[in-house]
Amino acid sequence: MNVVFRAISEDQPGPKWAGQFAEYWPSYSAWWAREGLSGRPTYAESRRAIRDYMPELLDLYDRLCALAGGGDTEARFLSFYCPPRYLAGCSQAIWPGNEPLLVRNYDYDSNAFDGITLKTRWNGRGVIGTTDGLFGLVDGMNDAGLAASLTFGGRREVGTGFGVPLILRYILQTCTTAKEAGAVLKRIPCHMSYNVTVLDAQRQYLTAYLTPDRPTVLTRAAVATNHQERVEWSSHARFTATVERERFLLQRLTLHPDTQKRFVGAFLKPPLYSTAFSSGFGTLYTAAYRPRKGTLDIHWPDRTWSKGFDDFPEDAITVTFPSAERQVTY
Repeated sequence: MNVVFRAISEDQPGPKWAGQFAEYWPSYSAWWAREGLSGRPTYAESRRAIRDYMPELLDLYDRLCALAGGGDTEARFLSFYCPPRYLAGCSQAIWPGNEPLLVRNYDYDSNAFDGITLKTRWNGRGVIGTTDGLFGLVDGMNDAGLAASLTFGGRREVGTGFGVPLILRYILQTCTTAKEAGAVLKRIPCHMSYNVTVLDAQRQYLTAYLTPDRPTVLTRAAVATNHQERVEWSSHARFTATVERERFLLQRLTLHPDTQKRFVGAFLKPPLYSTAFSSGFGTLYTAAYRPRKGTLDIHWPDRTWSKGFDDFPEDAITVTFPSAERQVTY
């Protein structure tokens, strides 16, 4: 199974973004409509939600909708408002040394993965991150020295709110510190349960437990896997070994004075590195964000792909993973 990772730089929304959206839209459209379009919010409801909760993104949202063709379904999709549910695995942790370093494994279905590292300067803010739906991000950092990443929170509840990738995009477009990001995470509703870790250039950090049915909890947790304060979905927890991965990371943080290299290397081996590609949560990459330096290293067991605000070549890399005989549809 080969997955192509592409690096794309485009300061303002333009032909590169539009071309990628057109390429991915057939797949995203089928996913978005799989439960029937009538079950999704209307365009008016979606745009109103952006206006009310993320007003700084409203003009950008309108521009992206126009580039996507101006259609009703495309605009509703790009709002990320009350999307179909989606899960994931993932592990993330903050290195205990002096330099701010956020490391995460992205464990997901390769068939539902953009594979794009996008560098933008939308609304005057430099952002580099891994896209979801071309507008949202599953991890990223901005030129103010703030990094953010997500893991699935291990709960089945679905409610009224935004898909978490757009919440990460909003944080990186509008915030400069972990404290500011925490206020956003408390304010904006998320449609499912996710754990979002943010780390700023002063090495201040927090992990927010987002849920659709409870107030957001802000914690000083330096580790996040696929549960929150306790395991609530036992079968998912067993399937993804979320408790084992959390314990492993906590032990490394408290018992092992790891160098950065050893800390990152731990994510490339079991129990953090997942080979469950046939179940839809194999580790597609390991990202190491150094927000003070503005650099991102994307790791696989046999190679590293480096990007940064000062050095961002537009290139592509093909990574071979074990074949997945069965793919999970979330």
